[in-house]
Amino acid sequence: MEIIVAEESGLCYGVRRALTMARRTRRLKAGEVVTLGDLIHNPRVLADLAAEGIGSVETPEDVRSGTVIIRSHGVSPELYDRLRRRKIAVVDATCPIVKKIQRLVEVLARKGREVVIVGNREHPETRALLGHSRGKGVVVENEAQARTLPPRKGRAVLAQSTHDLRDFEGIAAALIGKTKELTVYNTICESTRTRQRATSDLARRVDTLFIVGGTRSSNTAKLYDMSKRILPRTFFIENAAQISPAMLRGAEKIGISGGASTPPEAIQEAVEAIERSFRHNPARE
Repeated sequence: MEIIVAEESGLCYGVRRALTMARRTRRLKAGEVVTLGDLIHNPRVLADLAAEGIGSVETPEDVRSGTVIIRSHGVSPELYDRLRRRKIAVVDATCPIVKKIQRLVEVLARKGREVVIVGNREHPETRALLGHSRGKGVVVENEAQARTLPPRKGRAVLAQSTHDLRDFEGIAAALIGKTKELTVYNTICESTRTRQRATSDLARRVDTLFIVGGTRSSNTAKLYDMSKRILPRTFFIENAAQISPAMLRGAEKIGISGGASTPPEAIQEAVEAIERSFRHNPARE
């Protein structure tokens, strides 16, 4: 039995940065410290943050006083304004890559271009990008939706930073037939692209693959979908306790990958759970 962990598994730069900023803020600031929305889509890490005194609120109006941390996904200008009107201290932990995409959306919108934003319309990053579009943004989740858009003389298309590259390419191709002049911006971050390539490569090399991460994590779900297309024996788990003997039956090479919000200890615990299972059931090998 061999266990292989995908390269680039676990926390990405933007999430690590946001966690560091949140914990530093908690150490330095008196009073309440909260994040606007969950800082990370991982229940284990959220529980740790709550134990450290970092809570979460859904809207600016839920904040009584203290300091609000903007998570790595970013927020719309309208939410910044609401916090400013309430005179709430803000620590902006928006991922620099996401900030760059927000500025691009603003520039394109000022030029009057329709901006097609490829992503999950309910994801906080996509909602924030739409808020930066000055009413020029249109969210598209898949090729079928892209094909329903009306013809345009010109438009731009870009993606949520953690979107599936293959899906983005398909949507851009669908828009070509709908647009006389289409400008494509590949805004999927390099860490996401590397993670997707590493997971796809691993799925071709193993018998069974575990994707570890929170079920609410969009990028982790995309890793699962991508791997499942290649390797049917792909399992999406939040923690090592969910690994069952049936999942390991007949496997000689086992892969593990994690989303951008998956802490390294969760991946290590999955490795240890698999090793224990094989030690207790050596005949399975």
